[in-house]
Amino acid sequence: MCFKELEESFKDHCGIFGIYCPDGKLDVAKITYFGLYALQHRGQESSGIAVNDSGNIIYHKDNGLVNEVFNEVVLNHLKGYSAIGHVRYSTTGKSDRENAQPLVIKYRKGHMALAHNGNLVNAHIIREKLEQEGAIFQTTIDSEVIASLISRNRIKSENIEEAILKTMDEIKGAYSLLILTPNKLIAVRDPYGLRPLVMGKINNSICFASETCALDTIGAEYIRDVEPGEIISVTKSGIKSEKYNNNTKHLCVFEFIYFARADSYLEGISVYEIRKRLGKQLCKESYVDCDIVIGVPDSGTTAAIGFAEEAGIPFSEGFIKNRYIGRTFIKPEQTQREIAVKIKLNVLKNNVAGKRVVLIDDSIVRGTTSRKIIKMLRDAGALEVHLRISSPPVLFPCYYGIDTPDRKELIAANYSTEEIARILGADSLEYLSLNGLNEVFDGKIYQFCTACFSGDYVTEIPGNFNKYILEEGV
Repeated sequence: MCFKELEESFKDHCGIFGIYCPDGKLDVAKITYFGLYALQHRGQESSGIAVNDSGNIIYHKDNGLVNEVFNEVVLNHLKGYSAIGHVRYSTTGKSDRENAQPLVIKYRKGHMALAHNGNLVNAHIIREKLEQEGAIFQTTIDSEVIASLISRNRIKSENIEEAILKTMDEIKGAYSLLILTPNKLIAVRDPYGLRPLVMGKINNSICFASETCALDTIGAEYIRDVEPGEIISVTKSGIKSEKYNNNTKHLCVFEFIYFARADSYLEGISVYEIRKRLGKQLCKESYVDCDIVIGVPDSGTTAAIGFAEEAGIPFSEGFIKNRYIGRTFIKPEQTQREIAVKIKLNVLKNNVAGKRVVLIDDSIVRGTTSRKIIKMLRDAGALEVHLRISSPPVLFPCYYGIDTPDRKELIAANYSTEEIARILGADSLEYLSLNGLNEVFDGKIYQFCTACFSGDYVTEIPGNFNKYILEEGV
């Protein structure tokens, strides 16, 4: 089997941020801008902000990074007392401008803006049914299916919260939502809590974000995580919470391993500390006698520090990262991706030349970038390169907002560990075990989704899901 030169590692999901300022004293658009800036690592294709201006929803969105889409002129136009924002990487739907969020729609009982982080597994089934009934869709994203269902259910509901509960009966998969109406800001998390969502407070304003790092950036106080299946409505009258039935915690474990920023807290747990513990546990399972330990920036660095401490081997910087480009897989065109891989990292030759190196990374998906990085170390004079991965082998695709739609693209699903080491050019390769991952989480791994390692999905996956993804152009 020959693997294509596809981008390495997972594609990110999205990041969402929202704020409700009842007295209108805060510049909600600018605060949302800075909140999205802190979440830029979660999506780098498009960004957008919608603001409630005295009952009217105005918005601006486009393809590009947050600082490319927004400037002072645009932000000064977005005035109001509540706002939601979104940064996106496409996992369902093409990276076209019309797929940028928030989605703003008008319907019989009013209008709303919606920002979505996650992926539905039955969106194609619902969309086909709605289209047969005459519904018209303007985008190719599953978020519009959610918006369409809420607007339809609202017609026969006493309020929008009831419409959301009815919609939750129909949709399956991962979703953290922020919904802006003429008089409310509503936060929603799916019954499994697959995607993160936290609540904070700044002055007398309530805000929501995908990660606590966004709260820190704007100077907000963390209150708590939005619970799985919870609907929180914020109005001038206060905060109201209600729960969907049958809720269980299954936050995506890769949020800790890779996606979230190291300075964030998820479910009250430090991402940095978990990554350090992953490195320590990895060393306990797969120690190798070497001269230095280095990490692949940035997500492999913290695990490398933990590995080095446990092993008693010096931690050293092996690479200098170009901070002015995004993650390699963000670039949609193959030629752009290849250039990005070459300029993203540069080896510190004096640190690795003549050394036996332990190289720590968070995961191997397709292996293309890992192979290039190991070659860079060899070319710089490394005597040995032993690759250690701070997560178990990725054997199964994710259907909840990470773009790994086909097992044929997953190198660990098709080759043995020894074969992968040869393919990548490493002297040895070891992964963290599932038992070891459980140890890191104090025996509570059952509270997280580990489907990409185990194949145990928290929802039923429709048989034609892969076909739908391919047709949508991901």
